[in-house]
Amino acid sequence: MTDNWSRDLTTRTGFSFHVRAVRLDDKPALAEFFSNVSLDDLRFRFLTGLNVVGHDRIAAMIDVDHRQKESFLAIAADGTTIIAAAMLACDAAMDVGEVAISIRSDHKGRGVSWELLEHIAHFAEAVGVKTLQSIESYANHAAIELERDMGFTVRSYPDDPTLMLVERKLPLPVDA
Repeated sequence: MTDNWSRDLTTRTGFSFHVRAVRLDDKPALAEFFSNVSLDDLRFRFLTGLNVVGHDRIAAMIDVDHRQKESFLAIAADGTTIIAAAMLACDAAMDVGEVAISIRSDHKGRGVSWELLEHIAHFAEAVGVKTLQSIESYANHAAIELERDMGFTVRSYPDDPTLMLVERKLPLPVDA
């Protein structure tokens, strides 16, 4: 299913990168990638304090079925450096998909998150997801604002005042 989801993307800032589905041989590159993600961004991505993304977490990002669970990697122009990693995990009915994205610290502010999230939204729509969700720390203002700008709604997460539930209904508008 993901073969046709590999493509080159260009952000509004003119920054170009390649996006593709994760492969089994990406473990070392993912470990290197996460060593270049700030501690705050690791906390926002995993919603817990981490200094290192361990083998088990990386293995879970690679162990995907390419439909109900998918990981996409954004690759720099050099063809090897991972600049962003995104995961979509869907419920069994494929009605709701939860997305989580991490960006290398030295590639923030270039529009990669926006393009990658839009790419995942189109993939989710193609596999039948009706609602795209993200669970954000209330302190992750940049991600929440980006998602609001992209048409997501934001509300408090049930039973946890430190989290926000961010949602977007699919299908996407025709011009998205």
